[in-house]
Amino acid sequence: MDSSSNGSTGEGSHDFARARRIVKTDEFSSVFRLRPAQKSAHFVLYTRQNQLPHARLGVVVAKRLAPRAVTRNTIKRLTRELFRTTGLPAIDCVVRLSKAVNTKADPATNAKLKALLRIELARLFATQAKARR
Repeated sequence: MDSSSNGSTGEGSHDFARARRIVKTDEFSSVFRLRPAQKSAHFVLYTRQNQLPHARLGVVVAKRLAPRAVTRNTIKRLTRELFRTTGLPAIDCVVRLSKAVNTKADPATNAKLKALLRIELARLFATQAKARR
């Protein structure tokens, strides 16, 4: 399942190789220092231009906002999938969960909430794809 072995980092590529990830603390910090680019009901998106030929993504899902690992993983998976399929310019994006998603009434693994989160994330990425062109 590891797609980093194909080495592809071309525009429009559907992989999520290490080169497309923000992994170092100082890389996250440099994006967080900037004002949030966009907010939605559950997420805050921070962006910054980068000098690479592709966009990179970092995802922050705090345990206090999503106590169950299955919920955090679901959110990360959705975020990565939408990031891969949205043609973003050369920017660093950090998506941070900003509102709790695990309520007894609405667990994040619930299909209705998953669809809502997918729509929110798609809108966040779409605004960046348009704004940066």
